[in-house]
Amino acid sequence: MKWVILVALFGLGFAQHNAHLRSGRTSIVHLFEWRWTDIAAECERFLGPKGFGGVQISPPNEHIVLDSPWRPWWQRYQPISYKLVSRSGTEAQLQDMITRCNNAGVNVYVDAVINHMCGAGGGEGTHSSSNSWFSATKKDFPAVPYSSWDFNDGKCSTGSGNIENYSDANQVRNCRLVGLLDLALEKDYVRGKVAEYMNKLISMGVAGFRVDACKHMWPGDLSAIYGRLNNLNTKWFSSGSRPFIFQEVIDLGGEAIGSREYTGLGRVTEFKYGAELGNVIRKWSGQKLSYAKNWGEGWGFMSSGNAVVFVDNHDNQRGHGAGGASIVTFWDAKLHKMAVAFMLAHPYGQTRVMSSYSWNRNFVNGKDQNDWIGPPSNSDGSTKSVTINSDQTCGNGWICEHRWRQITNMVAFRNAVNGESLVNWWDNGNNQVAFGRGKRGFIVFNNDTWNLDTTLSTGLPSGTYCDVISGQKEGSRCTGKQITVGSDGRARFTISSSAEDPFIAIHVSAKL
Repeated sequence: MKWVILVALFGLGFAQHNAHLRSGRTSIVHLFEWRWTDIAAECERFLGPKGFGGVQISPPNEHIVLDSPWRPWWQRYQPISYKLVSRSGTEAQLQDMITRCNNAGVNVYVDAVINHMCGAGGGEGTHSSSNSWFSATKKDFPAVPYSSWDFNDGKCSTGSGNIENYSDANQVRNCRLVGLLDLALEKDYVRGKVAEYMNKLISMGVAGFRVDACKHMWPGDLSAIYGRLNNLNTKWFSSGSRPFIFQEVIDLGGEAIGSREYTGLGRVTEFKYGAELGNVIRKWSGQKLSYAKNWGEGWGFMSSGNAVVFVDNHDNQRGHGAGGASIVTFWDAKLHKMAVAFMLAHPYGQTRVMSSYSWNRNFVNGKDQNDWIGPPSNSDGSTKSVTINSDQTCGNGWICEHRWRQITNMVAFRNAVNGESLVNWWDNGNNQVAFGRGKRGFIVFNNDTWNLDTTLSTGLPSGTYCDVISGQKEGSRCTGKQITVGSDGRARFTISSSAEDPFIAIHVSAKL
C-alpha cells in the first residue's frame, strides 16, 4: 500500500512539471507589477501574436499597503487575505485578464505567496489593498480567517523568532523569514485555506503557480497542499491536466536546504543559471563563453526537465536573492540581450524572460538604497498604465525587455527549434561561439574584443536567411542582415566586436 502511495505521489509531481504551453510556444514572460487590464491587452496585441507561451503575474491576493517606504514592490509579498484584490486590480479584472490571455493562447501563472502573512511589525488596521482589518501584533487575519493558532512561532528555536542560521534547516522552515509571520502549514486547516485559494484561481483558468519562498516550507507540507489542488479548467486545458508548479528555491550551494529536495513536486527555479551566465557574459572569474560547451547539467545545474531558468528576476536585479553583482539586467542592455539570446537558443530548462520597470538607483557602499521602489505610480499610489510608444517600446517608466526586438525574435527562434538537440558547436577557445539546434536554427556570438569572420557548418538547408537580431523577415525581404547558407550547409559570419548587438541568429521560419 505504501508503495502505491509513493508511486501516486511521484506521478502527481511529474505531471506538475508540465507547463501546458500551447501551439508550439516555449517561453514565459514575467510582467512584474503590471495591472491586470494592461496584461490582458498585452496578451492580445503582443504576447499571443509574437508566440509567447505564458505570463507570470504578480501575487493577486490582498496585501498590506505601506506608506513608509512609499508603496514598495515587496508589499505584494505580505498577504493580508486571499481576497483577489491587489495593486494590480480587482477580481473581475483578474478574471477578464485570465480569459483574454487564454483566448490569445497565452497561459497565466500566478505568483503564490503561501509561506507567510505580513511582517510582524505590520501593525493593525485596514491598510491593505481590499481594506480588510487585520492585526499583525495579535496574528489575527479575520478575512481568511487565521488566528494566532495558525502560525509557527512555537516551533521556532531562535530568540528573535526570525531565521538566524541558514545552516539549520529547522530554523529556515519554522522561523520567520525577515520577520514575516510564518504559517503553520502542517495544520490541516491552514493547508485547506491555502488550497482553497489556489483552487479558486485554477477554476478561473490559470495554468499553474510560481510558489514563493519554498525553501522556507517543508516539502511534505507542500506535497500535501499540491495534492489538494484540482485539475486545470477543461475550458482551456485537456481533461486531467495538473497545474504547473515551479518553486522558488534559492540554492547556490553551501546551505542546509537544496533545490533537489523539491524537484519531485514540480519544477524548481535554477538560480545558479543566471549567476553563472552573468559571470560568463561579463568574463568575470576567468570565465569564457567557450566554457559553456557543456552548459546545463555539466555545470552542476539540476536536470533540464526540473529547471525553470532566467537571466534575472525581480529579486536579484535589485541585489536581493541570489547571484550578486554578476546578474545581468536591463541596466546592461547589450550584455542582457546576449545573455537572454543564449538562454533562448540553448535547449536547457523551461525559459522565463524578465520584463521590468525603471527606478532611480542610489548606490551607497555598493548597495542600492532605492531597491525598494515600487512600480511607476500616480500621486495617489496607484500603478501607472503601460503605454506603448510608436516604435513598440514602452513608456511611463516601464522597460518591457520582452518587446526589445532581439528578445522578441529569440522567443520566436526558440519556438522554431523546439525539440531539436544542440549540434555543430564551434568556439575559438575564448568568447566567440556558435551552435545549432538540429536543422532548424543557428546562432553565433562574438563577445571578444576583436572581430569575428569565419565560415561555419550550420546544419541548415541551403538558402537565404534573415538575421533575427539586426532585423527580421518581413514578407519577402530582410530588414537586417542576410545570411546565405550554401548547399553544404555552411555560411560565412562576420561580427564586429563593436557592434551594438554582437551576435547573429537564423532559423527556418526566417528563411526567404
